[in-house]
Amino acid sequence: MKRVAIIAALTIMSAAASAQQQDAQRYGVVKNMPAFFEQMKAQLTWPMAWGNAPQTDFDEWRTAAREVLMESMQNIQPAAESYDMEIVAREHRDGYEALKIEFNISAWCRIPAYLLVPDGEGPFPAIVMLHDHGAHFSIGKEKMVRPFGVSQQIMEDAEKWAEGCYDNQFAGDYFAAAGYVVLSADALFWGERGRMEGIDYDGQQALASNFLQMGGSWGAFINMDDVYSADFLASLPFVDGEKIGCLGFSMGAYRSWMMSAITDRVKASASICWMNTTDRLMSLDNNQNKGGSAYSMLTPNLRRYMDYAHTASIACPKPTLFYNGTRDKLFPVEGVEQAYSTMREVWESQGAGDRLETRIWDEKHFFSKQMQQKTLEFFDKWLK
Repeated sequence: MKRVAIIAALTIMSAAASAQQQDAQRYGVVKNMPAFFEQMKAQLTWPMAWGNAPQTDFDEWRTAAREVLMESMQNIQPAAESYDMEIVAREHRDGYEALKIEFNISAWCRIPAYLLVPDGEGPFPAIVMLHDHGAHFSIGKEKMVRPFGVSQQIMEDAEKWAEGCYDNQFAGDYFAAAGYVVLSADALFWGERGRMEGIDYDGQQALASNFLQMGGSWGAFINMDDVYSADFLASLPFVDGEKIGCLGFSMGAYRSWMMSAITDRVKASASICWMNTTDRLMSLDNNQNKGGSAYSMLTPNLRRYMDYAHTASIACPKPTLFYNGTRDKLFPVEGVEQAYSTMREVWESQGAGDRLETRIWDEKHFFSKQMQQKTLEFFDKWLK
């Protein structure tokens, strides 16, 4: 009798699943995903991935893959003719000086930023600190560097964010105290580069749409600002232009590996909690399919040629670090492992396996003090 009941239950479940599938086909859209998303993913064959592309020489492939990446990023902002840096305020801290500066990050934008400079004689290695998204727009650079000369509201906001995402430690200050020049700036739509009318979560989708209407992309704009930040650092007399790295958490991690793929000004990169595959992220139960926030990390048409790990592999053979967490609900572990495996094959194919550090921590979507310490050790090994 029990067996009959089990069979009946399975039959009901199968019928329910079939009905749900039929409903999806009838309506065409499920959880904001096209009902045919699996068919769309099946058409992605990654023709420009290393090993799939027509180039068999790695340097030739790197050049061609980067050209595809840059073409996908058009229409981008031109570089600044002059940085014209101005120091607005300064504060001495334990072992380094914190500067609030303004400079021309591109020909279109003059922005505020924090610049941390170690005590002593340079030139020093440097890190571009790339802040996260977090659907939290009131602060940007203040997520990475302890602010000063700000309102009590901004200070409390920054401290709360550092506690919740960075284990109660400002990563920028941690690295500056260890002997690195640190630059942290707001990405467009965050902090002092935010929306004139005030914070609006849905405004990011409208902003992204307006970029696309003009043949550009919000995500690519952010990426190029990051690249220009590294160029700016290299222009400073107290920075060793051959020892510039980049580091980010969450969206900042995406920005970090993209930055290393785009420019060889970056000599080493670390990306915490952002790497996966399109197959695993484009599902009915992943946060990525909600849109909105994802626009800041999209490059139009790039998925026709390369997946995330393939694009990140343009940075090979540079020293590159990726950390993810087993309990990170945003990035399924199976996808992390697949992406790590893809990149491992690339770095090892070029005799650079020792330059790729990947690790899956027993952690949530979080950049703990222990992870920060190991990341510092990585940069000390390759930039000092």
